[in-house]
Amino acid sequence: MMKPVLSVRNLEVEFVTRRATLRAINGVSFDIAKGEVLGVVGESGAGKSVTGLAVIGLIDPPGRISAGEIELSGTRIDHLPPEEIRRIRGKRIGMIFQDPLTSLNPLYRIGDQIIETIRTHTNLSETAARRRAIDLLAEVGIPAPERRIDGYPHEFSGGMRQRVVIALAICAEPELIIADEPTTALDVSVQAQIIALIKRLGRDHGTAVMLVTHDMGVIAETCDRVAVMYSGRIAEIGPVQEVVRNPLHPYAKGLMGAIPTLAGEDKRLVQIPGSMPRLSAIPRGCPFNPRCAFAFDRCHVDRPEPITQGTQAVACHLFEPAETAA
Repeated sequence: MMKPVLSVRNLEVEFVTRRATLRAINGVSFDIAKGEVLGVVGESGAGKSVTGLAVIGLIDPPGRISAGEIELSGTRIDHLPPEEIRRIRGKRIGMIFQDPLTSLNPLYRIGDQIIETIRTHTNLSETAARRRAIDLLAEVGIPAPERRIDGYPHEFSGGMRQRVVIALAICAEPELIIADEPTTALDVSVQAQIIALIKRLGRDHGTAVMLVTHDMGVIAETCDRVAVMYSGRIAEIGPVQEVVRNPLHPYAKGLMGAIPTLAGEDKRLVQIPGSMPRLSAIPRGCPFNPRCAFAFDRCHVDRPEPITQGTQAVACHLFEPAETAA
C-alpha cells in the first residue's frame, strides 16, 4: 500500500500560560493520500488552523507540539530544527492563507516574489524562472500573465491576489498544500473559481491538499474526505458524501442540519445550543456533552475514542456496542 503524503498521529499542541497549560489539539490523527483533498471543518476555536500550523512548523511560543508525530511521505518532520523545516516549507509543503495580502509583500512586484521563490527551491536561471512564473500565472487563471507579472499586489483584485498566492504555493511543485480558509474573503463566483483551481491541483499535479474551512458548501464541492473537529479533537472523519448525507456524531449532525437546501422542504434548520468551550474550560469526558441531546452518564466521565463505522470513524460513546446494548 502506498504511503500517505501526510500522516498525523496522536498530535497534541499546548499553549503554556502563567495560569495553566492549555491543550488546543488533543490526540488528532489522520492521513492524506496523493491527489486527495481532505477538508477540515468546525466552528471557530475547534483547532482547525492550529492543526495546519503544526504540520508546517509555525506554532510560535508559548505554543508547542507536546506529543504525537507528523510524517511527510514517510519522513518524520515534527522534531526537525527550524532551518530544516524552513527548507521543507515552500518546497515540499505549500501554503495558501485566508488573506492573500499576508502572503504577498506590497513593496515588490508579484513576478519578483514568485521568481525568488522558484530560484530558492530550484536550480533554474533568472530567465527560466521568469518563464516558469508566467506559465504558473497562466495556469491559475491570471489574464495576460506576460504583462501582469510586473504588477504590484495592490493592482490585483482579491480573487486575483488569491490566484497569485496559489501560484506561489505550487511553484516548487510541493507534495502537500495547506489551504487555510482560502475562499472566505471572496465573493461567491470567485469562490467557485478558486475551488475549481484547488481541485485541479490534486487531479493534475497529484498534490495532497489539507483544506481548512468553516464552510460546508466549500467542503462538499471540493473535498474527497472530511474531518469534523470539535475542541481540538476529530469528532468524525470519512468520505465527504457519507458525512454530509449520513453524519454519525451528534455535532456533525448539527452542522449538516444547519445547511439550507434548495429542495423546497418546509423545515427549520437545526440549531446547536451553546457554544464551543474555551480552552481553559473544556469539560471532562466528551467535550461536546454540554451541548449534546444524546449525552448519558459515561459522556461526562470518559473521553470517547474513534470507532470505525463502515467508511467513517466517529468519536462517540453511542457507537460502542456494549453501551448501545445497555
